[in-house]
Amino acid sequence: MKILILGGTTEGRRLSYALADRGIPVTVSVASAYGREAQGEDPRIQVRMGRMDEAAMEALFPEFALVVDATHPYAAEVTRTARQAAEQTGVPYLRLLRKRSRIPDGALVVPDAPAAAEACRTLSGRILLTTGAKELPAFLSLPADRLYVRLLPSSKNLAQAEEMGIPHSHLIAMEGPFSAELNTALIRQFQIGVLVTKDGGKTGGFPEKAEAAERTGAKLVVLAGPREDGEDYQTILKKCEELTAAW
Repeated sequence: MKILILGGTTEGRRLSYALADRGIPVTVSVASAYGREAQGEDPRIQVRMGRMDEAAMEALFPEFALVVDATHPYAAEVTRTARQAAEQTGVPYLRLLRKRSRIPDGALVVPDAPAAAEACRTLSGRILLTTGAKELPAFLSLPADRLYVRLLPSSKNLAQAEEMGIPHSHLIAMEGPFSAELNTALIRQFQIGVLVTKDGGKTGGFPEKAEAAERTGAKLVVLAGPREDGEDYQTILKKCEELTAAW
């Protein structure tokens, strides 16, 4: 029997390699070619690519003894769908949670991207968006000359930003992780007054963003993200080991 990891994150990759090291058959499901590239090549690990709706998940899940949802903490719709598919199929499901960060004093915490955009209306200065392409539409009501956008360097992301009218000179196509020094340099280079980010935890580079905002005096706006039930990496790994020991 195999374990399925819904991946595309640092935690998902880490877990897949840990299970492979223990001789546990594992398949990782990623949504995009970028996720497949980030997962890396390992003959012990099968990788499937493509976004799945609930019907696709219900067709796939019964092939596995366990599903571990290690998707991004802000991928709420994917997690909701995976939970429902697991319930419908009766396949055991575990949610791997990323540890949340300590939010610095003075940061502005908002529930979602639209709320962040509204908050930015009341703040002065240029805005650096580091929340990803998915959240970009929420900010398009703001003047384009205020927006600087850091995106993963994919043609899809760049085309989307272009279609939305973001000037080319305001697009920063880079793949992390980013050090506090690099974040600081970008804020100073583009004279940023507001840094908008998700709480991506340590693996998502949140501490380095917070430090850069503190160094430069940029206002830190944080999308709080969904609250959900789940367990940490070590607990999930232990449960996987216990399950496979009984096979």
